[in-house]
Amino acid sequence: MKKNKFDLAVIIVNYNTKELLEDCLNSVFKADSPKDGLQVIVVDNGSKDGSVEFLRKFEKSHPHLIFIGSSVNLGFAKGNNVGVDATDAKHLLFLNSDTVVRRYALVKPLKYLKAHPKVGAVTIRLYLKDGGIDYDNHRGFPTPWTAITKFSGLAGLFPQSTFFNSYHLGFKKLDKIHQIPVAAGSYMMMPTKLFRQIGMWDETYFFYGEDIDLCYRINSAGYKIIYYPKVSTLHLRGASSGLRKENAKGASSGKENRIKVAKSSTDAWKIFYKKFYKNKYPFFVTATVLAGMSLIGNLRVLKHKLTK
Repeated sequence: MKKNKFDLAVIIVNYNTKELLEDCLNSVFKADSPKDGLQVIVVDNGSKDGSVEFLRKFEKSHPHLIFIGSSVNLGFAKGNNVGVDATDAKHLLFLNSDTVVRRYALVKPLKYLKAHPKVGAVTIRLYLKDGGIDYDNHRGFPTPWTAITKFSGLAGLFPQSTFFNSYHLGFKKLDKIHQIPVAAGSYMMMPTKLFRQIGMWDETYFFYGEDIDLCYRINSAGYKIIYYPKVSTLHLRGASSGLRKENAKGASSGKENRIKVAKSSTDAWKIFYKKFYKNKYPFFVTATVLAGMSLIGNLRVLKHKLTK
């Protein structure tokens, strides 16, 4: 393969979301592509729902698609790293299989990224099935105070408060281009060189939290993360993990999977906190936050165990 043949590589990790993936891929190939080439890489994490057969067939009719299959579930972080290792594109877009991109969702953010060398990552406005904003794509870092306000419900009671809603940044103008601390891994575009420079995705995380970790390292390296709402994309949030059954068109939504994902989300908060905040705060603060995370995590798991 010629070095830097493609300007942008879209990396998608799939796990038992065949129908969602089909809609996602069709939207990507229908969207406007960068002049210097678009490559799409799908890493399948041992799906058993017909995804592999679909991808083999789809690959034959789409020469710029690379399908990489795994016999086991590698997790989101490792799956993405495997995808990156298969390309030499100049820029990367990490995209969830439960998204449907619109016409300019690839080219306009890429143009902005290329025009601003101190921008380390760009995300766009993600909207939900009901038309609402996906606020998980517009976040601050999970400091102890942020964790308290989020898990206690204070952030929801005061959505536009700088003090109480520093996690979802409810005080920001969502129709304006602006800097944010954290973007979601469901849509994150960045230069390949920077991604490799800061160490790629941390494979300690299995599912959830790895995007906050990556954004922390982007910020620490002196680069900005930009929220670019001039284009948007549908995000069936929770569908790719099977947590939201109403969105899970063809997704793995069994009880065992929901329990695993719920546990992983809580574990991710702990991994991040221990990695970056353990030595920044007094011991009693760290102990209290970790205990609170464990309690909430156990309640989440119990909820799914009791749900049919």
